Amino acid sequence: MTPVLEMQNVTKCFGGLRAVKGVSLEMNAGEILFIIGPNGAGKTTVFNLISGFLHPDEGVILFQGKNISRMAPHRAARLGIGRTFQIVKPLPSLTVLQNVMLGAFMHTGNLSHAESEAAKILDFLQMSHLSKFSARGLPLAALKRLEIARALATKPKLILLDEVVSGLTTSEALALAELVKRLPEWGVSVVGGVEHVMQVVMKIADRVIVLDYGAKIAEGSPAEVVKLPVVVEAYLGPKYKELTQ
Repeated sequence: MTPVLEMQNVTKCFGGLRAVKGVSLEMNAGEILFIIGPNGAGKTTVFNLISGFLHPDEGVILFQGKNISRMAPHRAARLGIGRTFQIVKPLPSLTVLQNVMLGAFMHTGNLSHAESEAAKILDFLQMSHLSKFSARGLPLAALKRLEIARALATKPKLILLDEVVSGLTTSEALALAELVKRLPEWGVSVVGGVEHVMQVVMKIADRVIVLDYGAKIAEGSPAEVVKLPVVVEAYLGPKYKELTQ
């Protein structure tokens, strides 16, 4: 079976800074993969490379066997790569439903069909009660779900969730994690990036990749990774030792 996503020795530099250093990864359809690491580790740069906002200086990125290394973001989206952003930016003058419909219009020009698809997604994300509300002024937890809804409306085969639970309370983060865990039911593979919300990673990730200063330093199941001395030393720190028990 062809992996849904492959990165082969990918490097990205900004001037003299190597933000991503020879990173390789591979993931299968239906998998939930989390990329973790401290601020500045290169997670968002990896997301920008996969989604076409940046292009690698070295290496190759494959999506379902197709080389997307030089692909523009809109073409990557049409191919089936959706993403969310750290800073949530809905269209504030539109309702929640209308924001999601914009994503659905990528694959349909029919207004009622787009509305129906958007309504299904909002129901899944437990946001139907907010559908007629303006996106302006929504609490952060609802904005995070709206960001996922807009990406899901584009019918992605792969969705990139960049710091999707940052800023949320523990209960809000875990509630959202339960929904993210179900995204494969929609035929969607998931790459998530987080800095320190290890409770979410431990709960839903099939596999974890750890970045430090742009380089991959570890890979494995969440239970395996949090026990590695190199990960504890470079990233997790003593307060996460209880996760290894």
